[in-house]
Amino acid sequence: MSPVVRELRVHSTSLALVRPFVTAIRRADSIPVVLVEAVDEEGTSGWGEAAASWRVTGESPESVRSAVEGPIAEVVIGRSLDGLDHLDLDLSRALVQNSAARSAVECAVLDLAATRAGRTLAGTMGATRDGVLTDVTVSAGSTDSLVNDAVRWAEAGFGTIKLKVGAGGDDRSALPAVREAVGPQVRLRADANQGWGVDEAVGIIRHWEDAGVDLELVEQPVRARDLDGMAAVTARVATPVLADESVRTSEDLDELIRRSAADLVNLKLAKSAGPARARRMARRAAEHGLGVVIGCMMESAVGVGAAAALAASLPGPDGERTHDLDAGLWQSTAPVRGGIRYRGPRIVFSDRPGLGIDGLAGRGSPSRSEVPA
Repeated sequence: MSPVVRELRVHSTSLALVRPFVTAIRRADSIPVVLVEAVDEEGTSGWGEAAASWRVTGESPESVRSAVEGPIAEVVIGRSLDGLDHLDLDLSRALVQNSAARSAVECAVLDLAATRAGRTLAGTMGATRDGVLTDVTVSAGSTDSLVNDAVRWAEAGFGTIKLKVGAGGDDRSALPAVREAVGPQVRLRADANQGWGVDEAVGIIRHWEDAGVDLELVEQPVRARDLDGMAAVTARVATPVLADESVRTSEDLDELIRRSAADLVNLKLAKSAGPARARRMARRAAEHGLGVVIGCMMESAVGVGAAAALAASLPGPDGERTHDLDAGLWQSTAPVRGGIRYRGPRIVFSDRPGLGIDGLAGRGSPSRSEVPA
């Protein structure tokens, strides 16, 4: 008899951040963490995380719990772990929207199946690497704070640094100052989080180009739904443009492709509703010449671990890319024991089955990283 999912458990807590997370649209000093645990008849567990954010997915810890314990449980409880080919489709039929809740459950069930099979989650996704590289994010702030933080991370060994801009600071002068401070060997990314208008974005990016900042990419320069504006920016600057908030669903990606609105796309499990859909979107993006960056929300190492496993499974240049998975570096404590570990800019997978998670951590468990806070 094949193993089945016998129970879904939802665990909620709040984790303090080691430093404020500041973007053009919000500031956070702590984050809600919502974990989903899928349990089989022998008590073996698999883990997933729902990155609850009103501003991104429209979900809260309370809505995630209601979705998981209600309509999602109806299609998952009693499900055989040997028949998961259509899990994401069944989850989408159980309820609309609620992408983070659906992603958490899909990840938890996949993790449980991998654990039962004695394989790592990354291995079951087809990854041939034991980890991936991540950038590190510098919060929006004054020019001095951006420079100081960027230098600190560069000295810690991070080869790719993402700077939050578009929050009202002197963006024009800030990035040339950062480039001068960190030198030419560090790759720089800028993320405006929808903070600019079209002409403003073009003017700032062209100023950076003329100043020799040499950005790897600029992320989401204009409003998420303004695809015509995104296309205009992309057409008028030489720096590659990365779409993030503009792409949640496969339909969003198709429209982005149709309008040639970006050069790359940032895919996140909480937006795409889980690994299966994110993988299909990554494949379609690559087919149309768009680069793929796997990103994360402000979430713990549980969610980041699943995203990193997906990133490590991507073929070609997207698999080798430095991704955007630094969220675990922002937390002073970890909600679980085991799982991924940060070694500077590298996320290393556990060699234990599944995500390698042993269970919920006790109060005050240290964050699993080897970089300075």
